[in-house]
Amino acid sequence: MFDLNPPGFSHPNLEFLKGTILDRNAVRQALSGIDKVFHNVAQVPLAKEKDLFWSVNCGGTQIIVDESVATGIEKFVYTSSSAVFGAPKSNPVTEETEPNPAEDYGRAKLAGEIICKEAMQRDGLDVAIVRPRTVLGYGRQGVVQILFDWVERGLDIPVLGGGNNKYQFVHSDDLASACIAASNVKGFATYNIGAAEFGTMRELLQVVIKHAETGSRIKSIPMGPTALAANLASALGLSPLGPYHSLMYGRAMYFDISKAQKELGYAPKYSNSQMMIETYNWYQANRASLGKGGGSRHKAPVKQQLLALLPYAMRLIPG
Repeated sequence: MFDLNPPGFSHPNLEFLKGTILDRNAVRQALSGIDKVFHNVAQVPLAKEKDLFWSVNCGGTQIIVDESVATGIEKFVYTSSSAVFGAPKSNPVTEETEPNPAEDYGRAKLAGEIICKEAMQRDGLDVAIVRPRTVLGYGRQGVVQILFDWVERGLDIPVLGGGNNKYQFVHSDDLASACIAASNVKGFATYNIGAAEFGTMRELLQVVIKHAETGSRIKSIPMGPTALAANLASALGLSPLGPYHSLMYGRAMYFDISKAQKELGYAPKYSNSQMMIETYNWYQANRASLGKGGGSRHKAPVKQQLLALLPYAMRLIPG
């Protein structure tokens, strides 16, 4: 494992090397004696740092691809993102759907895909591209911890435009299984990865509320004005949400996973509801230690800023 942050656990078969993929010499050292590469490094939307999106997600990918070619890596698995599709015009999204990223994170991840494809065409690097839906599971928090905090305190939870948008997640275990399976298939391929069982955003939030038994209710707020206000607050540095969060919370997004099921034997174990409850339980058990000792942004506490006022403002909404 090559990362800036230690894994937080030990395993007899795990060797940890601390470093950044922007350091070519460190990458070269990490690849020594390696047959397969799982490239999961990324600056995520929560970071909201445009320069890092490009330097890490694009520039870092170029470095690790170059060094993989030079080292003679047997298989290179690139974990991309559903953000390369932006807000799709129709669902389900397939591997043949034309990418159309709507913000810098998605554009940078798509640029990483292109780097991988070029290395495959030019140098013969055997590449698999895995595009996951939004990832949940133990330790995966990000902006969902804001919703969890509100649920835990019995505050009302917002949905946009009724919350009837179908929205698919994927559990980190299922994503890992898909990546491992992709590493065992020869030849270039792209796979969309998500849960097999999922429903609407309203249904999913209701599952968490019922599980928590704290008295939270779901309230619908208008999509247009809310998205405009969220984007303005983000631009002014008053909200933790990035452009992708504001874009997708009220929109439908789900993958057709039949290609992965057929070619990889992909059989996701977790439904949307199961993984959301597990992630909420992990939050409750670990919230006091979030952010301690550094680590991934997915495990760092999110400052709610202006968003902290939203549940109280919703009290003015009837119902």
